[in-house]
Amino acid sequence: MKFEALINAGGKGSRMMNGGIEKPMLTVGGMPTVMHVVSALQGSKHITSILVSVSSNTLQTERYLNDMGIETVRTSGDSYMNDIHSALDTMSSDYVLTSPSDIPLLSSKAIDLVAEAFEPEMQSMITVVDEDVVTKFGIVPSYTIALDGRTWVMSGINIMDRKLTLDGEYLQEYYCKCSCIDLAVNVNTVQELQMARWLTGYP
Repeated sequence: MKFEALINAGGKGSRMMNGGIEKPMLTVGGMPTVMHVVSALQGSKHITSILVSVSSNTLQTERYLNDMGIETVRTSGDSYMNDIHSALDTMSSDYVLTSPSDIPLLSSKAIDLVAEAFEPEMQSMITVVDEDVVTKFGIVPSYTIALDGRTWVMSGINIMDRKLTLDGEYLQEYYCKCSCIDLAVNVNTVQELQMARWLTGYP
């Protein structure tokens, strides 16, 4: 299947002590985290187009992406779901793959894995990572879920039925379980930024 992709980059990033640099613009391996995500999506054979949701919280990010020729849409930045709905309303595909902007280890291979796990009858598929993969780096997961007697970490990579989401319908949820290190580090804290830089071997 083919999907449009939506990167969410409009939040305040209030947990980051970033010295005035917006969270999507924090660099790992010499490149902003948001561009690591863009590059992974561009390299996937299942992604047809990429849209980045920005807001007044992330004006640096918006300018940078526009200069790089990446399409953006300005949303309120007030809440995740409001921003999702505003962005989805400008898109056209039946299903959209969504991603946060702060997964600098994300790879095209991981995106392909998620895309190929999705079936047309699914309304919503949430990608979760084995907790052991995340915690072995000393990271404390922000969002977890218990499935089949084990704890899994929400990666932020999801695929959803665009029209049903916009209609406010309750979506039947399915889970894509994986052990990908590519999805293990979300840069929400200074420690996680340092960990991402350590894993890539670059500041």
